[in-house]
Amino acid sequence: MAADPVLVLQMQRMGDLILSFPLFLWLSRCYPGRERHVVAEEQFFRPLMPVSPPVTYIPWSAAQAGALAGRRYRLIVNLSIREEAARLAGSLEADIKLGPVREADGALRMRGAWQLYRAGLVGAGRHNRFHWADLNGLDLVSLDVPRLTGFEPPRPAPGSGGKVGVFVGASEPGKRPDPAFYAGLCRALLERDLKPVLLGGPADRPVAEAVRAESRLPLADLTGRLSVAELAEFVRGLALMVTPDTGPMHLAAWMGAPTLNLSVGHVNPWDTAPYQPGHVVLRSRLSCARGCWTCRRAERRCARALAPRPVAAVAVLMAEGARARLERIRLPGLAVFETARTPEGLFGLRRLGPPEPQDAADLAGEFWRRFFLWRLAAGSEEAVRQAWAALAGTFPRLAVSLRASLPGLGRGLVRLSRERGQSSPLAHGVAPFWGLLASQLEMSGQNADLSPAWEAEALSQLERLAAILSAAD
Repeated sequence: MAADPVLVLQMQRMGDLILSFPLFLWLSRCYPGRERHVVAEEQFFRPLMPVSPPVTYIPWSAAQAGALAGRRYRLIVNLSIREEAARLAGSLEADIKLGPVREADGALRMRGAWQLYRAGLVGAGRHNRFHWADLNGLDLVSLDVPRLTGFEPPRPAPGSGGKVGVFVGASEPGKRPDPAFYAGLCRALLERDLKPVLLGGPADRPVAEAVRAESRLPLADLTGRLSVAELAEFVRGLALMVTPDTGPMHLAAWMGAPTLNLSVGHVNPWDTAPYQPGHVVLRSRLSCARGCWTCRRAERRCARALAPRPVAAVAVLMAEGARARLERIRLPGLAVFETARTPEGLFGLRRLGPPEPQDAADLAGEFWRRFFLWRLAAGSEEAVRQAWAALAGTFPRLAVSLRASLPGLGRGLVRLSRERGQSSPLAHGVAPFWGLLASQLEMSGQNADLSPAWEAEALSQLERLAAILSAAD
């Protein structure tokens, strides 16, 4: 009798599906001999099948029509935020369920500590240091599995002739540079003997037209002319892909094309930068660009830092494979990162350029990375202490202020429990440093129906945290 298969529900867009590819690889390692089924939107999975890890795709329309009814699964992982997916996950029989599940009693619960963590990032991810591709699988696999998953270093395609893909679209206008930037970038690339080719979907044609008009150059333009399958083949032959945070960015990185991510607007490169090591991310150094969820400013100040000529200089070094020179690069107003791996084997961002002191946001991010590895993945408490000591030693006045504000989070937690979730969000009224933890505690409380056991465990967690903070005195 065949072993029960594993099932992944991923009904999001193309980029989300590609970020699930590492999970598919890990499932093959952790569940050998079991079929791996993936429910997804056919318009996204069909053109990606030639480059996807081996899985059996099931159209979402077929799943809705009952194609999965009566089937038993070893594991169900729901990576979709759609209510229909939660209901489907709740209706099927499985030994293990992860992600949002609509239970038989009608309650929506998040199964899995890391899935709960990711759900709590909405509006509170400023200090998050875990990539979504890793979060897809951390409830399932030990840290050894991502560490053992290797990817070939990105390299310019032989015979590319200096061809550079310039993707001008994004899911929202606020997540891409404006046409004037792209026009200037194309001019600067041509001056450096590179050959830009405009890329985008059918909806991006007006942007490409504006870029061509602004540049006053006969630019090669394939915007809206390539299918996803054709785009995958096209990026294989590039020296470089320049793109904002998009599905095609993840496609290019998966295909091994060197990818320069122009991280603009309300995105966080720690969440969704190119996952494979060796790509480059440019992000404004502005404080508000450290992982905003929505932009409340009248103009996107983070986009101002992207100037065509400095970006073109990075593109040239990447297209030439000049890694040593990239290590020393410094761009005014921009942080330059290389996608890398942490000591645990998870996604990381390594800052390029001359050495510089870590700022408070960097140290805070490392503290919370260590904290959640300790709490959710049996990491080292000593590593948390060391991360706090680094923050407190570098910014002692900030550390004193943060320690003094921690009891306020405890009082808010008790109020949340007593008022049965009718009070204002737990993150309101506490220092932004505590926002990530506050969101996680509130999400876990809702998941546990704000039970007394949850309150006791949450308060115990805060007490242990207070002890760590005090030990650095």
